[in-house]
Order: sequence, then structure tokens, then C-alpha cells
Amino acid sequence: MVMKAKAAVDAVSSCKNKVSCADILTMAARDVVQMPENANCYKNPVDPTLIPSYAAELQQQCPKNFDPNTVIALGPSTTGIFDNMYYKNLQNGQGLLTSDQGCDASIMIQSSGSNTAEKDHQDNLSLAGDGFDMVNKAKAAADAVPSCRNKVSCADILTMATRDVIKMAGGPSYPVELGRLDGLSSTAASVNGKLPIPNWNLDQLNDMFAFNGLTQIDMIALSGAHTLGFSHCDQFANRIYNFSKQNPLDPTLNPSYATQLQQLCPKDITPLVAIHMDPNTPTTFDMYFKNLQQGQGLFTSDQVLYTDTRSKQTMISWANDPKAFNDAFIEAMT
Repeated sequence: MVMKAKAAVDAVSSCKNKVSCADILTMAARDVVQMPENANCYKNPVDPTLIPSYAAELQQQCPKNFDPNTVIALGPSTTGIFDNMYYKNLQNGQGLLTSDQGCDASIMIQSSGSNTAEKDHQDNLSLAGDGFDMVNKAKAAADAVPSCRNKVSCADILTMATRDVIKMAGGPSYPVELGRLDGLSSTAASVNGKLPIPNWNLDQLNDMFAFNGLTQIDMIALSGAHTLGFSHCDQFANRIYNFSKQNPLDPTLNPSYATQLQQLCPKDITPLVAIHMDPNTPTTFDMYFKNLQQGQGLFTSDQVLYTDTRSKQTMISWANDPKAFNDAFIEAMT
């Protein structure tokens, strides 16, 4: 915004190079303070993942101060027919609910021009580049068969690959429903608030999963997937260096594990360095919950499953019963 204001001023020949960015910043700070509370000068009043025409249609059907009893159709096109238009609507940015957008392989779309895509959002930087390459190769292989060309989506490939990796790592297999269509839009802004944060407590975790129709049991089961994968050092550095004024080291961390993390992630290390989330069996889908019992949860949001009494018993029971955990994991995934 400052750069645009500077460019606009400099475009006037008599003002060129006479108004500094420093002055623009100062005036902007004053003007923001004076704006009314409902002035939306720095946020998007409309979700950028919505197609503009559909957003305008929704605004007409649900104007400000609308009657909360007002209802509209979830599908804007074929409302009285059970068909696949729901997925086509999502491709066109016509998902009514925020939770509708997703599982559409939009994570595969590259950033371009002025648009930063989902994959380049800070929370997605830990996603492995070779994983994207593998999906692209699988898509190309499917499209190379004439009868399959443009019939297998990247969204379905991602879903099947997730299942197969879990199975290959020693975890359970589960049925996968197919027929997803690939999304056509991807914005970093759409990621905000959609992924759990490493330092969250149990209430915050439950709220996010509940928003997506999942229970605390589902949340704990899905957290067990942290037995695979890796994380960048900056996602947990606060636990090993500046947890609090009284305790620079998170007291819920196993001391020897904390020392190991400090060796792997020394201070001032580049945040691109990544380590395994499971320090013991990082390539095996097994009982990550046993690590939590030993104070070896990499994230606060992992370790809290053991330290919070509301989730502790479920976690302990699954640590002692792999089949029960696998069954709960399948239930949450499907």
C-alpha cells in the first residue's frame, strides 16, 4: 500500500521525489487510527477464494443485518438434483462454506505473478518437494493412457498416496472414496486459520477440529500421524530456548530429548533445517503416543495430549492398544 501511494504521488510531475515513504507511513498510521471501527482497510471483506459473482449473489441473498433464520441452498446451480455439480462448484470458487474448499489438490498449484499460492504459505513450507514431484509423475503416467487421460485427478492421487504411504510404513489400510476434482485456484490467504499451530493447547485443537466436524477422539487419532514426517526447527524452537522467563526449556520435554533437539537445531540456524517428528522410529507408522509418555512430543500441541487430563486417558489406552488406535485412525480418516 505504501509503495502504491508512493508511485501515485511520483506519477504527478510536480510531486515526483518530494514525498517520502517515511511521511506516507506516518500519515497512514494517523489515518488508520481516525477511521471508524468498521473500516476494513487492511483485510479482505470478501473471502478471496470466492468467485466475485457468487460473492455478490450471496450478499444479495444475505445482506448485512440479515434475519438469522434466512436459509439458502448449499449448491448454487442444481439445487434439487444429487449430482457431481458440488465439486464443479468448488472448482469455480462456489463453495458456500469455508470447509468445502479443500481436498482438491490446490496445494499443487504454483505461485504466479502477484498471487502467492497455498504451497508457499509459511505453514506449508515443510511439505517435501519430492512429494509434489511424485504426484505430478503419477498424474502424467495416468494421463499417458488414452482411456484415462483427464480422468484421474491430483486430488485423488494425493488421497490414495496418503493411504498407501501409511500402509507401506506399517500402518493400517482403509477404503478411499474417489471422484474428487482438482481445484483451479490457490491462495496463501486461504490457509490462514485452517491448520493447527504447534503451540496450541487442547481447547484450541478441539475448536479447530470441531469446526470441521471432527471430535476430540478424531483429533487425537489424527495427531498420531506425527509418527511420520518432519518439521522445520522454527516450529518448536521456543520450547528449547525461550519457553518462558522462568524456564527457557519447556519442562514437559524429556531433558535428553531437549538436548538432542538443541544439537539438531542450534540457535540462529536457518529455519529451513528440518528434523523428524518421531525421534525413535521416524519411518514407521507406529505408536507415537509412547513417545508422548516419555516427554518426546516435538510440538506443544502433541505433548498436551498427555499433559491435559481430558485427553490423557485416550492417549494412554491407544499407546497400549495399537489395534484400537488403528481403528480410531481409520474412522477419523474416512
